[in-house]
Amino acid sequence: MKHTIAALALLTLGASALAAEMTEEQKTFYALGQIMGRQTSVFAMSPAELEMVKQGIGDAVEGRKAAVDMDVYGPKVSTLAQSRRAALVDKQAKEGETFADAAAKEKGAVKTASGLVFIPLVRGSGAAPKAEDKVKVHYVGKLPSGLEFDSSVARGAPAEFPLNGVIKCWTEGVQMMKVGGKARLVCPPAIAYGENGTGPIPPKATLNFEVELLDIVKDAPAGK
Repeated sequence: MKHTIAALALLTLGASALAAEMTEEQKTFYALGQIMGRQTSVFAMSPAELEMVKQGIGDAVEGRKAAVDMDVYGPKVSTLAQSRRAALVDKQAKEGETFADAAAKEKGAVKTASGLVFIPLVRGSGAAPKAEDKVKVHYVGKLPSGLEFDSSVARGAPAEFPLNGVIKCWTEGVQMMKVGGKARLVCPPAIAYGENGTGPIPPKATLNFEVELLDIVKDAPAGK
């Protein structure tokens, strides 16, 4: 009973306070829950569906008999995952299109033939790079939801790369900038990571970058 009361008390705390009150073992079990949650996020569960999952976990952990025939319903989990994933991808794709359409209506925005939406934030006064140039930039990348998936700013170190070695959106968009400038690049999936996505970027995702062009990098002559 004491353990149950303690567990309930932990659930009422905020995230940082929760961690402060946890033992090392509790933190590990919490991490287990986070891993399970991320692995099942594709199901986009409603609160009622999440309760069913919790019941299933509880029955299995406590050794109780399953409430359904697992030979029948176990194989259906994969089919459900595929269906929910497809629905989630379509939803995200439509949200991305809506986001890009709204961005294209912002003041100063330019929408190119590729679908890129270029929004200047600070006009640069230096040179404009070419596709074969190496550039030095600071950037923050977000999904339309506002979720940040990458940031050189957060890492505290600018990124350097050849413009023809990155996604087409960047190759095109950064060439529209001048050194010292800053702009937003809204990238539809066709010129970003396409149908499959990559890492934390989901399939068919529209991406929203804020990019500051710091410099065009000139390689030192050989032998220097």
